[in-house]
Amino acid sequence: MRIALAQTNPLVGDLSGNAKRLLEACLKISHQTQGTPPALVVSPELSLWGYPPRDLLLSPEHLQQQSEALTQLQQGLRHALPQTALLVGMVEPAPDQQHPRLFNAAALVEANHWRVVARKQLLPTYDVFDESRYFRPADQPSVLSFEADGQDWRLGLTICEDLWVEDALQAQRLMGPDPVENLILEDVDLLLNLSASPYGRSKASIRHQLAARAAQRLDCPVIYVNQVGGNDELVFDGGSFVVAATGEVELQLPSCREAIAYWNSTHRSAGLPANTTDSSESADHEQLFQALVLGVRDYADKCGFQRALLGLSGGIDSALVAVIATAALGADRVQALLMPSPWSSIGSIDDAEALSKRLGISTTTVPIQGLMHGFEATLTPALDQAPSGVTAENLQSRIRGTLLMAVANQQGQLLLSTGNKSELAVGYCTLYGDMNGGLAVIGDLYKSTVFSLCRWLDSPDAMGCRKKLGLLEHDDLIGLEILNKPPSAELRPDQQDSDSLPDYATLDPLLKDLIEKHSSGAQLIAAGHDAADVKRIEQLFRRAEFKRRQAPPVLKVSQQAFGTGWRLPIASR
Repeated sequence: MRIALAQTNPLVGDLSGNAKRLLEACLKISHQTQGTPPALVVSPELSLWGYPPRDLLLSPEHLQQQSEALTQLQQGLRHALPQTALLVGMVEPAPDQQHPRLFNAAALVEANHWRVVARKQLLPTYDVFDESRYFRPADQPSVLSFEADGQDWRLGLTICEDLWVEDALQAQRLMGPDPVENLILEDVDLLLNLSASPYGRSKASIRHQLAARAAQRLDCPVIYVNQVGGNDELVFDGGSFVVAATGEVELQLPSCREAIAYWNSTHRSAGLPANTTDSSESADHEQLFQALVLGVRDYADKCGFQRALLGLSGGIDSALVAVIATAALGADRVQALLMPSPWSSIGSIDDAEALSKRLGISTTTVPIQGLMHGFEATLTPALDQAPSGVTAENLQSRIRGTLLMAVANQQGQLLLSTGNKSELAVGYCTLYGDMNGGLAVIGDLYKSTVFSLCRWLDSPDAMGCRKKLGLLEHDDLIGLEILNKPPSAELRPDQQDSDSLPDYATLDPLLKDLIEKHSSGAQLIAAGHDAADVKRIEQLFRRAEFKRRQAPPVLKVSQQAFGTGWRLPIASR
């Protein structure tokens, strides 16, 4: 049997547009195979809706649009590819009025009709997932009898989480049935998995291992098709593949871009073992960088922004965001605002200007000293003294935030926030100041990760990636001046981050345990963290929750980000 994998990038809620994309993928596959169309095209989970559709699933209008989109697919196949069937991710209304009223399902679309052929059994309701809000779990496995080239095939059908059933391979196994085990007695010839699995560091390797284990348990190949693209704060990295019954990878699609590929059950490559996924530090950095670039590009394009704006300080955070934005949108679509104060070092101004020239992005310099004096004169009577201390420092940040928002509003630009995860964690950021923006690009990167990623960008290992993304292929992008500069907000004379925070080599491991492991103070101290640091950082962390609640969407690239999967109360003890 000839099967095609369609790794598509949907726009959430655009059912007609997503149907058109799926038809275009089918036609492209047919052309690539020189007029020999595949018997079946497999697309990702909820490929007709885009994942996650969230409360659009509650919209009767969208459910009606789904019916129209399925008819659109059926008619398109009848006209152009009558011998090809399409397996598409969709939702199925339940036959009664009880809540939840939908199934996360898959439909087989053919030239003359379409029908629901699979329902998802394991519904994730952890981290960013909230499927039990909308869907019912299926109570039995899904097997499709499918005829291709005169042969009858038994296809086992699973949807995303249904494959995540190996305690030894994953951090948390969802309570419920084992959809793979339930297919053993069904004697399937092939297992298909329609997925919408967001990017996570080392996650590609885990997917391979899960599929390889399922292939060995069922003694059949596994086809895994994953969504690609950025949808709000989630980035889906694609990386679809086929593994043989032995667990060897027979076909591998690229990460972080749309792709289609063709697999023939009778002409199969030798493949590579599933555990040979490149796990080097350089490969990890490249995957992370590509995911961030994809997240920015799709957020801007899908929200209708033609250009992006950021504040460029000469520090490492804004430098990295500038590089990501340039790679995502192109230098002609990125503008930077330089807003020096009396406390900005000459080096920082020079470094920001030099970086903008290396990237080829336009800049405008707007000194803020006059505005600082104006705020001081206006506030002094109300305060009975001039603003001082943290109040004066925050005013500088808020002046810059106001300028950035004004320029972005006037010019219709997407303002990119440049704060990192370490700052968000301890509240080392200013509401209505440097937190302003429509997207927090590196808000899920600890400061130490920012440095590590920037060092990689300036290394020979990154040159291939830089070339693919249209960045400067020679010399440094970030530059030693920025890399070697002690971190500082430059809001007062000779200020450094280390004045009020532990060194990031000490701080970030503590924060990672606190955020990703939810460790208590006692557990942090038992793990070897300094007791005084734990007490101070834990207090800063708890007090900053109200800031995080008001932050722009944060591109999620870690196990636990400050976003829809972070649900701590603000008023708590």
